Order: sequence, then structure tokens, then C-alpha cells
Amino acid sequence: MNSVRQSIPSRVIYRLIQVMLPFIIILTSVRLVLYTANVWVKIEYRLPGFPADLYGFSLDDRIYWSSIDIDYLLTDAENNYFDEFTLDDDSPMHNDRELRHMQDVKGLLETVWKVWGSGIFFLLALAAVLWWLDGRAVALRAVIAGSKLTILLMIFLVIFLLAAFGILFVGFHRIFFEGSTWLFPLSDTFIRLYPERFWRDIFALLAGVTVLLSGLIGGVARWSLRAK
Repeated sequence: MNSVRQSIPSRVIYRLIQVMLPFIIILTSVRLVLYTANVWVKIEYRLPGFPADLYGFSLDDRIYWSSIDIDYLLTDAENNYFDEFTLDDDSPMHNDRELRHMQDVKGLLETVWKVWGSGIFFLLALAAVLWWLDGRAVALRAVIAGSKLTILLMIFLVIFLLAAFGILFVGFHRIFFEGSTWLFPLSDTFIRLYPERFWRDIFALLAGVTVLLSGLIGGVARWSLRAK
């Protein structure tokens, strides 16, 4: 009788772990990519076919100015952080519209990190409860199921990137940003540093990192399941 009473909550917890794990892995990938951005951005700008800046930024310029944006996102700096940076023509690095968007991005990331931290805690708690209810093997199988679902989601993401990146990009911004605050003229620094190709490659990079993390987590869970 005890096992019957526990079967329904166990199934619910199993599914919660399976569904939550992809989001935790994806947010972990976002964090890893952002915290290593100064490395991969140098690679990104050197990739074959990456569009040149029509308004004169060189490769070194793009690496320098993008590093300033990255440092802003990785620290507790306020928007006045940008006051000391001016372009060659003495104009501000970012105009007021760009600064507002940078502030929105930073606010979004701060919320994401809180969700990420809370999600990890909740996921571990669920895994511990499932382990206690049904044993180690069931908890590990839930993790494996979550890692498989993550990889499946990334396959769909890559297909969408190849087929309709524009729809994905616009949809993402409409969900997380208000109105047209994320739209900029081609002459703005933001677009000169980060054209559409840049964001397409970021989504692809995140998908790749997420698949690697999912494979690692699933592999460790399978190894643990086989181990006595």
C-alpha cells in the first residue's frame, strides 16, 4: 500500500525533474558563454563571412568595444560606466537608446541568475526526495530522461536556426523586452558590433554547449546507475 500511495507523487517528481533539467542546463550554458565571452568573441569576429562594419570599425575596434560591453554585464557597474568611453569622433560609445537596452539586458540577466540559482536548489531537492521515495536508480533515470529531453530540444533549436532564425530572434526579443526598445539603426554601435550573424552564432554556440553539458550529465548519471 505504501508503494501505491507513493507512486503518484513519485511520477510527478520524476516528470518535474525531467522538465526542469533542460532549463537549468540551458541557463548554465548561458552563464558559461557569458563568462567566457571575451574569449569566444575574438573567434566570432574572425569567422569566415562575418560581415564587416560599414561604418569603419576594424577587427581590433570590435574586440575592444565589445569587451567593454561584456565587462559591464559581468560587474555591478551602472550605466554611467559608459561615460568615460567615446568613439574616435568623440561621440558616446552608446547613445541613450542603446544604454537603456543595455540596462534592460543587465536587469534580465540578474533575474535569470536568481531563477537559475533557485532552480538548481529546487531540482536538487526534488532529486533527493525522489531518491528517498523510490531509490537511487529512479532518481538517476529521471536525470537521464531530462538530459535526453535537453538534447532533443537543442536539435529542434538548431533546425529552427537554419530554417527561420529571424522569427526566433524577433520572438525572443518580443518576449523579454518591451515594445521596440531592442531595434536600432545600422549606424548604432550596438548593430556595428553585434549584427544578426553575431546573434545567430550565439544561439548555435549555446545549443552546442548545452548538448555537451547534457551529454556529460547524462553520461555521469548512466555511469552512476551501472556502478554498485
